[in-house]
Amino acid sequence: MKLIAGVLVMMLTLLGAAPSARAQDDGRVYAGALVGVATLSADARSSTAPGRAEVSLYKPENGPTLNVFAGVHVRRYFTVQANYVWNRNDVTLLSSLSSTSGSGFYEQARGSSQHGIIGDALLYFRARGERVRPYLSTGVGVVRFDSAAAQSVNSGLSAPQGAIVSTHVALRVAVGIDLAIDDAWSFRYSFSETITGNSISTRLMPPGERKLANFQNLFGVVRRF
Repeated sequence: MKLIAGVLVMMLTLLGAAPSARAQDDGRVYAGALVGVATLSADARSSTAPGRAEVSLYKPENGPTLNVFAGVHVRRYFTVQANYVWNRNDVTLLSSLSSTSGSGFYEQARGSSQHGIIGDALLYFRARGERVRPYLSTGVGVVRFDSAAAQSVNSGLSAPQGAIVSTHVALRVAVGIDLAIDDAWSFRYSFSETITGNSISTRLMPPGERKLANFQNLFGVVRRF
């Protein structure tokens, strides 16, 4: 959260001094697509009491991600952008219970996907027309999380049943760079972190406590119109 707050303060400070884009400039509207790898944060928790101990965790795997976007250059250094973001990640859930009255465990493999609509504000560090343009961005939106069980192994402890489906408000920050290829096309690299509520952790026993962070390494192209 300190990183997010720092990005917001920097963007607001620099935006106040940013000159407006010239109305006659071409290429203020753009669209593009990025693909890459999504990495979800893990979570774990332990709980002990006299005669009782519980441990739970989930382990995510890297998966594919897609970001389709369109935006408008509002000022020479400032841009607003709308995004559709999708990613898919496999996760393995594990819970274990040991007590004086008995013990049990379960291990469950699940597939998960996220679909998000996010609005971003981008602050560039070089003016429009430059061939190399690094930027910071931050944005908010809504993300829908969906997970289905693939297989389970259990003994004396029940694994989560059915689908896990939820919708959360999301906060995203990113750093990136646009590299001009010609007058109409650019290559873009972006690294982003999106934070939402964690529907996986709440289904563990004992429940986890961390938010879900989604880290994405993205590569793609931008087309100016």
